[in-house]
Amino acid sequence: MKQDILHTENFLKGLTTLTGLPYKKVQQYVKENNPFNILEHPHIMEPNEKQLEKIGLLNEFIASYNILKIYESNEKVMLNSSTIAGQYFLALLGGMKDKERFMVAFLDSGNNIIETKTMSEGSIGQTAVYPREILKYTLACDCNTMILAHNHPGGSKNFSPEDRALTQRMVDIFHPLEIKILDHIIVGGGSYTSMAEKGIIPCQSKGTANYEMITLGPIPAEEKRNRFKHTHSR
Repeated sequence: MKQDILHTENFLKGLTTLTGLPYKKVQQYVKENNPFNILEHPHIMEPNEKQLEKIGLLNEFIASYNILKIYESNEKVMLNSSTIAGQYFLALLGGMKDKERFMVAFLDSGNNIIETKTMSEGSIGQTAVYPREILKYTLACDCNTMILAHNHPGGSKNFSPEDRALTQRMVDIFHPLEIKILDHIIVGGGSYTSMAEKGIIPCQSKGTANYEMITLGPIPAEEKRNRFKHTHSR
């Protein structure tokens, strides 16, 4: 117990030193709440603009550290399975619960990462994705395949109709160019779901290329109702 208190105090001291948040305010908050909420939902501490920026940088640092730790023995990061891809994006997106972020890993012919890029970042409820921007970066890095990924801040790991529509839209654009969409990973609730693992990743074009913006929104109303029923039936 003493050990837990010591580690918590060290965590709070480091957090407040790096972000500029008032120590007493943070200490008061963690008496009744999970300290990780401060990083995952920074607005609960009512930070100013500079403090919020520092919290964002700290989150980016932690995500980068997690990735480097996983792949420290490899010169290249290879995403050659849905499990590895899921773990990779879970490390990048698992701590992001205050906004939705859409990312793409651009891969070479050996499934090694050429570049992983954040293509859009929105609010807690939605983010706008621009297929034309993805096409531009795909051609610039001369990739052979790619993996799509985004987080659901609400914790759902289910694919929404918008998620499926976006995936098919990407296939419609890139299949004629002989660039394959290997997977679409959803990160939510500390875990992930893979379209490839579930056998629902589209392989063929179903229509002509459409470069209009598509919005990834919150979880469907039906799922919210089911969650509510499940929670209140316990």
